[in-house]
Amino acid sequence: MTTDFAPAWFLRGPHLQTLWGRLARPRKLVTFRREALETPDGDELLLDHVESLQPSPLHFILLHGLEGSSYSVYMQGILAVIARHGYTATALNFRSCARDPEDMSRMIPNRRPRFYHSGETGDFDFVVRTLAARMPERRLVAFGASLGGNVLLKWLGEHPGQTLLAAGATLSVPYDLAAGSGILEQSRAGRLYTASFLATLKKKIVRPDIVPLIDVPATLRSRSFREFDDAATGPLHGFTGAKDYYARSSSIGFLDRITTPVLALNAEDDPFLPTAVLPRAKAAASAAVDFRTTPFGGHVGFVSGDAPWRCEYWAEELVVQWLMAKAETR
Repeated sequence: MTTDFAPAWFLRGPHLQTLWGRLARPRKLVTFRREALETPDGDELLLDHVESLQPSPLHFILLHGLEGSSYSVYMQGILAVIARHGYTATALNFRSCARDPEDMSRMIPNRRPRFYHSGETGDFDFVVRTLAARMPERRLVAFGASLGGNVLLKWLGEHPGQTLLAAGATLSVPYDLAAGSGILEQSRAGRLYTASFLATLKKKIVRPDIVPLIDVPATLRSRSFREFDDAATGPLHGFTGAKDYYARSSSIGFLDRITTPVLALNAEDDPFLPTAVLPRAKAAASAAVDFRTTPFGGHVGFVSGDAPWRCEYWAEELVVQWLMAKAETR
């Protein structure tokens, strides 16, 4: 199914769509109440809650992308839409990703010698069950962008028949992690994106409690996700290397088991994903997955509008409206 998204005339290319919001949008559109949630393994997850003065029948749970946080511009954008409709929400900051509200450049480290990755669904499962127990009167829905979307789809596939979430939605999921890693190695732009992510990943992963668990020289030398995941992500999280990590964590292997209604939205020009993966993911998905693609939109972009000062973020509005509609019918 193809959607009716029309990119802004001044943001025609995939890279402009991908980068515009990150450069032009504010990072504090909503007010948070932060909670440090103790995990079963002795770590903590920093949750940022958006609350409402009125009773909310619906509660959104949001998952950010690689090296993002609750203050990522796309998270702030969708939270602002949710708040405008009068609903409440919780943004889960993956381990090591939470930002200091007083110093947005500082990520707050977690306690345990482990981080997060594209297939780590345990923390999300813990948060969903915690919130469901706290708010039995509310219907829960979830949204994930990029890596966070992969986590959501994998969790839904791991829990067919689950009743904790009424519906889910994802944006710009890579589906096949090996293919996504590969395409970023093939172009100068892809290598620049990768270098930006690796700069922060390397900085925070080389710490005293983690150094004995990874190949530090290879981690610091890495110039691709595959090299980094071989040296760090894999050994730190129980994988034999990047190949094993990608095979066991890619959501494409879980799409056929999903029974919960879920919207999966992608752009064909996403620079983080080979276009050929999209028909494969659609073919693999169960009937519960509303799989939609647009010709344009970049990676977590989907910016429309007739002027730079009047931009609209089409996907964010669509996601919230779709989740609202599905939750009402469940």
